[in-house]
Amino acid sequence: MPSEKAKMLDGDLYDPSDAQLVAERRAARELTQQYNGTGHDETARRREILDDLFGSVGGEITVEPPFRCDYGYNVHVGDSFYANFGCVVLDVCRVEFGDRCMLGPGVHVYTATHPLDADERAAGAEYGKPVTVGDDVWLGGKAVLNPGVTVGDGSVVGSGAVVTEDVPAGVVVQGNPASIVKEL
Repeated sequence: MPSEKAKMLDGDLYDPSDAQLVAERRAARELTQQYNGTGHDETARRREILDDLFGSVGGEITVEPPFRCDYGYNVHVGDSFYANFGCVVLDVCRVEFGDRCMLGPGVHVYTATHPLDADERAAGAEYGKPVTVGDDVWLGGKAVLNPGVTVGDGSVVGSGAVVTEDVPAGVVVQGNPASIVKEL
């Protein structure tokens, strides 16, 4: 029988109160607390913490504190990544950012979701769906990416947009739910 962690990573229903998962979330919170406590001039220390926290890290990345995530090891960022203040990544499944991605302040990326059935939800089970963000993407301030979405290369997600479906490459989306308003 697969572990709760294996089920989580596979996007199957899992129990988030599993001792291993609780310990891994605690470890991520300790790292993010350390990260969020660094000064603006502690770039080497920040990089060291992100190397420990994230699953993979490209070159020349900046994440402005405060930053929050569930596990960290499911977050993968490419080269020239920038996340402004107050970003949150709920990474029960893989979250992949391509090269030259920019996140405005308060961007939230969610892979975690819950059953629609009230009894299942009340029982505490949850599951996740991975999120992928291509190269050269800009996510405007307070944009939200919901579980399972992909944002194509070169696209822009307007401030405050709620992305509920895949975004093709080379477009601007805005609104709630986000819809294409311009081709680039």
